[in-house]
Amino acid sequence: MNEAEFTQIVDDLMFSIEDSIDDSSADLDYENSAGMLTITCEANGSQIILSRQPAMGEIWLAARSGGFHFRLQAEDGSATGDLAWRNTVTTELLSSMLAEACTVQSGELVSFDF
Repeated sequence: MNEAEFTQIVDDLMFSIEDSIDDSSADLDYENSAGMLTITCEANGSQIILSRQPAMGEIWLAARSGGFHFRLQAEDGSATGDLAWRNTVTTELLSSMLAEACTVQSGELVSFDF
């Protein structure tokens, strides 16, 4: 995948995350700027940050629980098959880890369908 394709895929992902937040009743705000999506938990001001890393072909998630790297890959770590954004260490889905981070930091349930 070239950088333009990566950028388009990540842009679509970020818009999907924004839509999920808008559709939820969670008191979360977000700002998408310069390849970074910052989600702010209004109750306590904590933030969750998603940033694109085109040189690595990854998305990085920063939350109170730590920093995590995700790559578009199959569960077995390959670049073929049923691709999803997976943690490069545990293969856990970005959608699950982001939902967990939002719940822990805001106390509100948000689900993501990407």
